[in-house]
Amino acid sequence: MLEDYAEIIGQRQVSVAERDGAIVGVLVLTVTEEGFLLENVAVDPRCHGKGIGRLLLELAESQARMAGHRSIYLYTHERMTENLELYARIGYVEFARRIEKDFARVYMRKQLV
Repeated sequence: MLEDYAEIIGQRQVSVAERDGAIVGVLVLTVTEEGFLLENVAVDPRCHGKGIGRLLLELAESQARMAGHRSIYLYTHERMTENLELYARIGYVEFARRIEKDFARVYMRKQLV
């Protein structure tokens, strides 16, 4: 990652998942002109398959609802086909493809009820 996480923590809503005192997941949320953005969700590879990512995604949706948003959106690289399939399975729908910072990104949005 090339991001300055000290800056991100000061400017965005950041949550972490802990297990046995160690950080095993991170969630970064922010609001943009396009709406409520799930900017980053990551889980330690050693903890994949334990439901941590699902819990972080549910937290993101809950935070979006509590902030009064009817939808939440995210983006991922077009080559991250597993991510694209996962997000589609849980209700995200592609709404744009953009080249940004030399990355081919797929934007997806989920309507919240």
